[in-house]
Amino acid sequence: MECYNILVKRYKDPLMNFVYRFVGDRDVCTDIVQDTMIKFYLNKDSYKSFAKFSTWIYTIAGNLAKNELKRRKRRVIYSLNNSDDEVPLQVEDKSYFSPEKVADSGIKNEIIQKALLKVKPVYREVVILRDIEGFSYEEIAEMTGLSIGTVKSRINRGRTKLQKLLKNIYND
Repeated sequence: MECYNILVKRYKDPLMNFVYRFVGDRDVCTDIVQDTMIKFYLNKDSYKSFAKFSTWIYTIAGNLAKNELKRRKRRVIYSLNNSDDEVPLQVEDKSYFSPEKVADSGIKNEIIQKALLKVKPVYREVVILRDIEGFSYEEIAEMTGLSIGTVKSRINRGRTKLQKLLKNIYND
């Protein structure tokens, strides 16, 4: 149990960062990381020591995050009736921030996060793993079950999409 606690302390924050950038919701992120730790504990005997532990635990977290995104896609929430006690859904458009605001505050990370969430999940996952978490192409290929060529291709496409989104935000 002591080893488990050490591993939880070591990986909790990096996994929170990874999952948050993947799903964009702190509460859901916390749940996914907790589920990751539970799944890791319950399946600790299935860990193969020839692979890096970080690869294994990030694979678990990534799969749980993908499952959450699939659930969200299937869930369509809207009001069928317009009763007075309901608050209408409001979408706040924060796609434009003046350069002064970006320079003066921590809004830059929020802008990047919002742009990242607009990138398709298949590209977002590999971009996060490579550019934010710092995994090698080989490690990402192992985590995702993709070939190294596919990983490189998806990273390139994801970066291109992210650059276009950020360019549009800053050029408005």
